[in-house]
Amino acid sequence: MKKKKREFQSSELVRSFAKIYGFENKLLAFEIKDFLEDYLDESLFSEIESVNIEKKCVIIKIHSPLLKHDFQMRKSFFLKKFQDKFGADQFNDLQIS
Repeated sequence: MKKKKREFQSSELVRSFAKIYGFENKLLAFEIKDFLEDYLDESLFSEIESVNIEKKCVIIKIHSPLLKHDFQMRKSFFLKKFQDKFGADQFNDLQIS
């Protein structure tokens, strides 16, 4: 009798390694950045320098002062979007710099 091999989706495998090696936050930050890429148009998205997560706080670094100001004005809107998409327990604050 031949044992059936379990087929992993690449995201499942990556999540397993992330959990083992403790970089789950970085993986979640990449997912947030992917979400922003879909949500914003290309010119606005290109202004986003980085997305990180530290101590349940999403930190978004933005080049453009105009876009930075827009994100700061709509901080609660974006935080709610991220919590709805990725889980309210994942983060409780959003910092724009």
